[in-house]
Amino acid sequence: MPHIRHTPTAPTRVQPLAAGRRIDAHRHDDHQIVYAGSGVLAVTTDAGTWFAPGTRALWVPAGTTHAHRAYGRLDLHLVGLPADDNPLGLDAPTVLAVSPLLRELILAHTRAPDDPSPERVRLLAVLRDQLRASPQQPARLPTPADPRLAEVCALVHADPADQRTLASLGAATGTGERTLSRLFRREFGMTFPQWRTQSRLYHALRLLADGTPVTTVAHRCGWSSASAFIDVFRRAYGYTPGRHPGRHHGRAPDLS
Repeated sequence: MPHIRHTPTAPTRVQPLAAGRRIDAHRHDDHQIVYAGSGVLAVTTDAGTWFAPGTRALWVPAGTTHAHRAYGRLDLHLVGLPADDNPLGLDAPTVLAVSPLLRELILAHTRAPDDPSPERVRLLAVLRDQLRASPQQPARLPTPADPRLAEVCALVHADPADQRTLASLGAATGTGERTLSRLFRREFGMTFPQWRTQSRLYHALRLLADGTPVTTVAHRCGWSSASAFIDVFRRAYGYTPGRHPGRHHGRAPDLS
């Protein structure tokens, strides 16, 4: 990532971002929690792209070079923590599940970043406790290192509805199925079908944030029916795509 900006202190604040807006590559000496109160957030590092709707937050460890992109209008909530304050014990970017309570704690903490009151100190302590209890979620598109793997991944990204098998994609790129299968497991720690589902969900989140109808999203992203897409999406994010927060002017999704 060229032109890396260094901002030693990770800010705590709310930052609105218009749809499609980017924050260029930068790094902090602090840890940071990044949460999209509306829209979909993508955070990219050299290792890949992490993505999160309103039921997910991103943990960005101190020193990690990262860039942001907004899909749909974004209310970006940023929580900075000193480098010696790592309640999660994580040294790599990680997607975390956001419960309704954790969501409200993040929103409250970022609304008044300069408030030194004892109440806000206690609020941050509860927020840290809730972070420790947050399950980690697989919501990442890793960056392939092997050029053979990169070529196959590029084909899938270019057309999420492509139904070709790994063997067919391998034939199109001149690499055997067994070799590609081994590369997916070695580099990404997942099978090709698992990775393709993550890729399709990433594209689906982007389309939903732009207001694309659910049925259209399902077909563009490779699901055989809207009901199949809704089932996978609900299991991944805890709510249906029709309740995606970017489609409801920033309201939180219905988690019931």
